[in-house]
Parts: sequence; structure tokens; C-alpha cells
Amino acid sequence: MRALRPIPPVVAATAMSVITLLAGCSASDPAPAAGSTVSQNGGLPPAHVHALAIDPRDGALLLATHEGLVEVGEDARPAAVGPVIDLMGFTLTGPDHYLASGHPGLRTDLPNPVGLIETTDGGETWTPLSRAGESDFHALTALGDGGVLGYDGALRRSSDNRTWEQLDIPAEPHTIAAAPDGSAVLATTSEGVLRSPDGGATWAPVDGAPLLQVVTWADVGTAAGVDAAGTVWTSTDAAGTWQRAADLGAAPHAVAAVPVDGAVRIAVVTDAGLAESLDSGGTFTTLLAS
Repeated sequence: MRALRPIPPVVAATAMSVITLLAGCSASDPAPAAGSTVSQNGGLPPAHVHALAIDPRDGALLLATHEGLVEVGEDARPAAVGPVIDLMGFTLTGPDHYLASGHPGLRTDLPNPVGLIETTDGGETWTPLSRAGESDFHALTALGDGGVLGYDGALRRSSDNRTWEQLDIPAEPHTIAAAPDGSAVLATTSEGVLRSPDGGATWAPVDGAPLLQVVTWADVGTAAGVDAAGTVWTSTDAAGTWQRAADLGAAPHAVAAVPVDGAVRIAVVTDAGLAESLDSGGTFTTLLAS
């Protein structure tokens, strides 16, 4: 069982500027505070959520926030995990095994920016792998062959998490997401959804796709995304065509999905809170309100 930080009283005010969804944090933004801001009342953490994932070990929801990793288990109670790090980019590679990027907290002994960092103990401790002091990946996804694709102002790919090559992409990605086997990568941009069949080397628009803000994969054929208005969309043919699902009515921050019991479990963080669907996006239940 991973160690969870005790949850202190909510910090009443911070020196942070308001972080907008598209701009995110930058190297000039204030470092995250030294203490957790996970709320005691069961609400969504006030720190901005940059990414969302579902740990295959136990199905826990993992929120990568401006002030560190937050776990939401079956009891729907948020608990801070590990050190305070502004987790701008975050991706799973296996149970309790994550890659991330961003900026360290005031008393966290990591370079700034952290480059690519890794945890193999569910976020309790993190180790720098590469590009320390160079890269703050605002978008990050693990590739099926053990590599990783990230965007830090340029699109970069690594096969060993240590050496990198720079690639081209037609538009700046807000999120990037690789299918579990790496067979395809999706990117959400202001110009529409892009798809790459070769790990980010080449890209083409997904004709007919909605203008998604965030996107993810549940399995090699199933994808889910949310547009700027909060409408959930799903695809069962590897992003070839999309079907409209529930309307959450709030702008999205992050999305995650996994197959479960013949359907798809979809979790979404929006301006209104954290919501979850167990029926492929048909209906949602609010787990944590903002």
C-alpha cells in the first residue's frame, strides 16, 4: 500500500496566479506550495488538475495536479500521495509505475524543470530520468514499445526515456494520447484532432472528429474525449468515427478511460468537479464537486 500524506486544513490563499486550461503552468509561474491543498470536505482539490489516469493495480483515480499527485479510491475521498510537484505532464506505464514532468515544490529536491521523472512506487518517490533542467512536458504519453512522447514547446520522442529525437507536428497539442499498444497516437489541437500511426513521426487530421479538448484511449480500438463545452464523445473504431455521449455541461481539464465489464469506464475532471461513467459515457456520477 502506498503511503498517503496526512491531509492538512485547506490552504486559504496561495501566491499562485489563476491557471487557465489552455495556457497551463510555465517556468515563470510560482512554484507549488510546500503543503498539500487537498480539501477535507471531500471536494475536488483546489489545485489545478493537469492530467487524470486510472491505476490498473486497484482502479484508483489518479489526479496529477499543480501541487502533486492525488489519489481517489473507492470511497471517493481524495488523498495526497508523495512529494509536492507541479505535475504538468503525467502518464501510466503500469501498476504503480508512472512518468511525469513539471516543476518541483519549494522543498522538493528535484531540478527545475524536472524533465522526465519516474516513480515505481505509486508516486511516493520520483527519480529524474532525462532532460532535467530542460523540459517541462505539458503533454506526455507512454508508447506501447516502452518509449514516451512529450511536448515541451517541441514534440520529442524517446525509446529509452533518456535519449530524445525531435519530431514535427502541424499544431500545438493540448493533450496527446497513445493507444495501449502504441499503434496510434491522438493529439487535440485548436485546429482539430490529429492522428499519428507511427509514434508521432507523421500526423494527419481525423476527418469528421469533434473539436475535442482532451482525449484518451481505453484500449486499442476505443477512445474517449471531451469537447470544450463538456460533451463526451467516444469511438469504437480507433478514432475513425465518433459518437456523442453525455453532456457534462462544464469545460474539461482531463479524461481517463479503461474497459470494464463489457463497457468503458470514463472519468472526467471539469470545472464542475470529478465525474465518472461506468456505461461508456451514457451517464455520469459526480464523485467530487469543485
